[in-house]
Amino acid sequence: MAGSDITKDLIYDSVAPDDFESMLELDRYNDRSNAFDKIIAATHDHFWNPLDPKYIDFSTPFDMENEMLVPEEMIASMQTTYVSEALSDWKTRVRFVNQSVLRSFSSILHGEQGALNLSASLCHVLKDQGAQEYAANQTREEARHVTAFALYIKARWGRPVACGPALKDLLVEIIGAPQVYKKIVGMQMLVEGLAMGAFATFYANIRDPLGKRLLQLVMTDEAFHHKFGKIWAERTIPHLTAEEHATIEDWAAHCFQTLLFNLVAPTQQLDLYAAFGLDADRVIAEMAQIMTDDQRRETMREQTNIFRVLVKTLLKAGVITERTRAFYATYVDLDELHREGDQMVGDDIAAEGVRYLRAINFRGRPANDGLIAAE
Repeated sequence: MAGSDITKDLIYDSVAPDDFESMLELDRYNDRSNAFDKIIAATHDHFWNPLDPKYIDFSTPFDMENEMLVPEEMIASMQTTYVSEALSDWKTRVRFVNQSVLRSFSSILHGEQGALNLSASLCHVLKDQGAQEYAANQTREEARHVTAFALYIKARWGRPVACGPALKDLLVEIIGAPQVYKKIVGMQMLVEGLAMGAFATFYANIRDPLGKRLLQLVMTDEAFHHKFGKIWAERTIPHLTAEEHATIEDWAAHCFQTLLFNLVAPTQQLDLYAAFGLDADRVIAEMAQIMTDDQRRETMREQTNIFRVLVKTLLKAGVITERTRAFYATYVDLDELHREGDQMVGDDIAAEGVRYLRAINFRGRPANDGLIAAE
């Protein structure tokens, strides 16, 4: 067991990242779990190559100078009187909205790089061959996401912007954690859940057909990645002691709170305001007036709200108990989430994406109809 990990099922047993000798144990080779076989076998169903235009063509044009990538209502700072009046010229408004989207897509790119490094790190510590093979598959898929988002950003803006300090610190903390439970809760459940919510929101609103296709293709992979964390929760949470549950619950709350209060906070976009000659203090002050707890609660009623997706992920996994219920209930109706089914936002989009990929990958030969999206 690596570090102070909490392991309730041998398929998630782990060793220290430098303990390669444990990987050479003879009994290990005859002891492979089949828990991940279904999602491993389905990888060919949602294969895509970002460098092949038959899947996605990054030369597809979009008028970045005259057309907003998303409606300006999606940009929180544009809802302030100060920013809206200061950016009265149409082309300036377009540029501000599109530069805001660049910040979002850059965060996504950095998050995908974090997921790539994390899944690669799991290959070094997970002892079960099935779990290790799954992690290797995810590493491959996260690598194509990094390539794809880098290509999209290059096509639309030229280059990404730096990772925001809050997201950067959290990614470093999750990837560097020696405990597998911290990696799975932090990345596979929360960051991946956040990504699915963000992808679904942008998919529904983005006006760029290239961006829309990119988001759908990535979601075909992410739906499966989220499943890895769900299997962990099903095999771990019911067997925790009260102390262990509290440890995992507190870690989840820490990650959630970091994302909720920092990921889209105006303090994370000071460079954007400076580039448009805006007084950052005025932007932050007016944003504070409109982004109240009541407003957060109202926006979390939307099915695709990224933070609502995170709370649902934790609630359905059994991570949230009475200890932290009040914290989450400040922003979302937990009873309403309980009554909802287990289907996650983006699953339908991912399923349609898999069908699109099957039409390419299995043209002229039968496809496997056993799995459309992560079950």
